Amino acid sequence: MKTVKIKKGWQFKITGKPSQRIEERPANTYVASLPEKIPFVKPRLHVQKGDNVKIGSVLFEDKKHSDLKFLSPGSGRISDINYGPRRVIQEVVIALDDNETHEPFNVYSEPVLDEIDRNTLISRLMSGGMWPFIRQLPFRQIADPDFLPNAVWVTLGSADPFQPSAQVYLKDQADFFESGIKAIRRLADTVSICRYDETSDKNDSAANMVTHRILGKYPASDPGVVLYHTKKTASENQDWYIDGQDVIHIGKFLKTGAYPTDRIVSFSDGSSENSFHLKTRMGVRLNDLVSRKTDNQYKRWIVGGVLSGYMSTFDNFLDLYHTSIMIIEESHESELFGFVRPGSKKLSNSRTVLSAASSEPLSINSDMHGEKRPCVNCGYCANICPVDIMPQFTYKSIDADEIEEALAYGLLDCVECGLCSFVCPSKIELSDFLINAKHRYHKELNQIV
Repeated sequence: MKTVKIKKGWQFKITGKPSQRIEERPANTYVASLPEKIPFVKPRLHVQKGDNVKIGSVLFEDKKHSDLKFLSPGSGRISDINYGPRRVIQEVVIALDDNETHEPFNVYSEPVLDEIDRNTLISRLMSGGMWPFIRQLPFRQIADPDFLPNAVWVTLGSADPFQPSAQVYLKDQADFFESGIKAIRRLADTVSICRYDETSDKNDSAANMVTHRILGKYPASDPGVVLYHTKKTASENQDWYIDGQDVIHIGKFLKTGAYPTDRIVSFSDGSSENSFHLKTRMGVRLNDLVSRKTDNQYKRWIVGGVLSGYMSTFDNFLDLYHTSIMIIEESHESELFGFVRPGSKKLSNSRTVLSAASSEPLSINSDMHGEKRPCVNCGYCANICPVDIMPQFTYKSIDADEIEEALAYGLLDCVECGLCSFVCPSKIELSDFLINAKHRYHKELNQIV
């Protein structure tokens, strides 16, 4: 086993770390698929409002790859198809039946998985809605089935304590995880299984399969970070990766012949008594995850992580990839003379506030503590970046439309962790800026109209 230690990053000091406790939260009446949240996919709908679907029925396909199917996470009636600006499909909402039914798929035994042809397996995963779980660096798009990667990276656990724990989602899933790994091994010559050290358990089902032990602060466990610190040639830049929980889904799909919809989601509202893991399902409405009433007028819902996720609302749905929900206070008031206060309760990476002297977890809210200002070349973002790019110079190059210069500074190495935005004293959303630039470059490379 190799040990990879990442020196740069940030250690979380936020209250409300989810405990190992699991509570069940089934969807009440609705689930949804969110095409808008799947990058680089142009959906072509297979259903319309009022149609009846089963779990595993095709909802839409990718216009560029018609073999790539996206399946229904619920059985019932298509109650709504919501569009955004420029007719972007945001949600396909399904009103659930009392008795749900599944579309049947082929079942594969262990000996068959050991010998299955790569192209046959890819075809089954694409038609069965499992292929979108496998993604490709550096753009983090759905993996190109015609490309043979040097390796597939499987991630177990996260340096972000607000993401689901591998110990939780691996429990009682050993057979499905091993079957999923068998299938992944048919896709590439090398499969690297990375375990973040602080979440490791020598007694769980994956302990003997781990190839890389990851040490360090957030985002040390990100596959892009691990690849950056281990790669030897440029050909490895397009390696594939998949989350451990999604490996379980692939194994379950192949062994049961049914499209799996179960999900382990971490939930936190900042308090220790209401921060835990939830056993729910794909596409669940966020409000169904809360057992007690919350005053949503003064709360901000964050999906996918406080630094790398996105803002949502209580009546939205869980997308395909993200498995973390946080609720923080919505700040509406400015602090009088906040710039002269010692800041003993302010979360910051800077040592100019008193909280830097303590390791005590702090509560957070949505207050920016200031407005956006011009970049002052402080270097905070470069000092914390885990892949050694120069975010401030990359930002300026992109702003000047010098894409080649931005690439030279390491734009494609960006792992989209959000740390550069977090530490920026000028309140510049550097992470969003870099992500949007990567997406534009990907569009140019692939000539997407």
